[in-house]
Amino acid sequence: MKNSKTSYTIIVYTENNLGLLNRITTIFLKRHINIESLNASESEIENVHRLTIVVKMDEDQVKKIVGQIDKQIEVIKAFYHNDDDTIFQESAMYKLNSSVLFEEREVQNVIKNSHANIVTVSPDFFVIEKTGHREVLEELYRELLPYGLKQYVRSGRIAVSKKEMRISERLKEFI
Repeated sequence: MKNSKTSYTIIVYTENNLGLLNRITTIFLKRHINIESLNASESEIENVHRLTIVVKMDEDQVKKIVGQIDKQIEVIKAFYHNDDDTIFQESAMYKLNSSVLFEEREVQNVIKNSHANIVTVSPDFFVIEKTGHREVLEELYRELLPYGLKQYVRSGRIAVSKKEMRISERLKEFI
């Protein structure tokens, strides 16, 4: 097994308790591992939350990290997947001056060619939304930058595994 750094998506099913996210991120901090992306949300199971964490490391490291996360009392179960084993997306919003939309024909072409959506238009600004892989979102960012981008925000990764995880069945083991 080679020791190269790969992008991994760690999925953690948890109780929704105060301070747990801090304890989980501290596991990465202590090992000097940068979290590339973090998303917290409800899961498909009532009263169970899900953290989606993206990191770059080798497989031995990710196994150890997932083992440490699993030891947290409020953690129900943690899994890791490489990018080939998941379907993932991110979302971004871009805010520009409204005048650009009407005066710069090229902006309309950029929006159309990128398959982005205009989510709101006001007299002062308009907002574009785009969903896709990080590289696509960053490309749109670079294309819009010359037109006076006022704000830009990108979400963390959201992901589902290609393989069935059967988490509901596994939860019966822990509850």
